[in-house]
Amino acid sequence: MAKGGDVTTTTARSGELRLRPPRNPVDPRAVSWWRTSLALLFAVPVVALVLAALLIPPAALWLLSAAVVLVLAGTPLTLALPRWWYRLHRWEVTDAAVYTRSGYFWQEWRVAPMSRIQTVDTQRGPLEQRFGLATVTVTTASAKGALKIEGLDHEVAAELAERLTATTQATPGDAT
Repeated sequence: MAKGGDVTTTTARSGELRLRPPRNPVDPRAVSWWRTSLALLFAVPVVALVLAALLIPPAALWLLSAAVVLVLAGTPLTLALPRWWYRLHRWEVTDAAVYTRSGYFWQEWRVAPMSRIQTVDTQRGPLEQRFGLATVTVTTASAKGALKIEGLDHEVAAELAERLTATTQATPGDAT
């Protein structure tokens, strides 16, 4: 199992691809990244409501009530959900495929054979950069779309993207 920065590889027997739980958790810093993202998601409308209450005194009671509701709903969600998400999100790369499990209420488990991978990208938004994280996107020849592995250490993400690119170039098939 990968902890913090190791990329674990498992060799699958030829032709054996099955949907199974991936082994590697995302980076523990993803919890702080998700908490910050949620806090900002709730803070922006709260600030807007408070400013509107200051500018529109006759509606202040209703606007401030809405702000309080958002704070009361947002605080427990911001504190609890990222920890839960950390326990759910997993990823793994074998010689034969990329495995992911993600989702919050509706979980999605996916497996992408190496022969179906078309492109591999990394992305680092401003908050991800702040926390030293990155997202690896694996585009496949699938109608379902790309697989995303969020919350990886940025160095692990770069290593993973490089490894997947080399592996897919060496894998026979045209990824269509």
